[in-house]
Amino acid sequence: MSLTTASSQPAAPLDITVLICTYNRASLLGPTLDSLAALKAPGLKWDVLVVDNNSNDDTRSVVESRIAGYPVTLRYLFEPRQGKSNALNTGMAATDADIIAFTDDDVQIPADWLTRTKAAFDAHNCDYVGGPVRPWWEAPPPRWLPKTNGMLWAAIALLDFGPEPMRFGRRIPLGVNMAVKRAAIERVGGFNPRMGRTAGTLMGQEQREWFLRAHAVGVVGYYAPDIVVHHWIPRDRLTKRYFRRWFYWRGIGRAVLYAQTGKDMESPEQSQLDFSQVRHLLGVPRYMFRSALLAARDSLAARLRGDAVNAFERELWLWMFAGIVKERLKDRRPPAPIGALAKS
Repeated sequence: MSLTTASSQPAAPLDITVLICTYNRASLLGPTLDSLAALKAPGLKWDVLVVDNNSNDDTRSVVESRIAGYPVTLRYLFEPRQGKSNALNTGMAATDADIIAFTDDDVQIPADWLTRTKAAFDAHNCDYVGGPVRPWWEAPPPRWLPKTNGMLWAAIALLDFGPEPMRFGRRIPLGVNMAVKRAAIERVGGFNPRMGRTAGTLMGQEQREWFLRAHAVGVVGYYAPDIVVHHWIPRDRLTKRYFRRWFYWRGIGRAVLYAQTGKDMESPEQSQLDFSQVRHLLGVPRYMFRSALLAARDSLAARLRGDAVNAFERELWLWMFAGIVKERLKDRRPPAPIGALAKS
């Protein structure tokens, strides 16, 4: 790991560090940094930290070209170990701010984002907060993509749980728009590299695994509907091929999570069964094979009645199931017994 910066880290304690992890997306990173430069956060001491996860494009120059004129300290870190979890852990270790605000390299952020984030912490007296993630489309969305929050939104990192605050638990925030107190990170630990995305995969279960650990030790978070970001949705992610691939990798990730935690592969946050006591076939709970048959039947029925949204949703469940079976065939370890996560 190496550090380059044209300005020193502020001597005064920081209230918030905005953390961005990036890989080969220099053309999007620049506008995101410009959006952050327009933030208005009177009374808050904050900075921006970019962790470059082994990019081979112009990422470094995009950051360094902005350092001298940036309204707050802008820092650049290079993390050569591939994988978003590694980059996240490096970034978290490189700041002593009271709060770390996580976002991505492809967002547009309202000027009051940080003040609303801090206000949500104060209002709910909690350990973490998150808010809506709204689309910034490159192309019109296809007709099979629902216009409201649902299963398919996960594949393109969109979220909207409505206009009222609520406590997280069965739902969790997205990493593109969440903030966590340092004290909570110290209690829970870092992100698991085995669960995170690396080049060539679409894994992405590192955040879910972190929140399972967090909730097991009593960390509390709230959804704040007025903390909003707009997330770039490129044209090439608005295809059925991309969604199928994303859900297949979700299945692989959920199977890895299952082996480690014993949590329900469909709904980890709502898991109640002790899967070490459930009958398995090929390393997969037997009831999931029945669910697969029903999903295939329901997808065909929806297609025949012209219901494109439900037909594709049920098809994508089958792609997730395929990923689960593939991973469990490779790793047939029995799932961890219920309660193992809290003890780890």
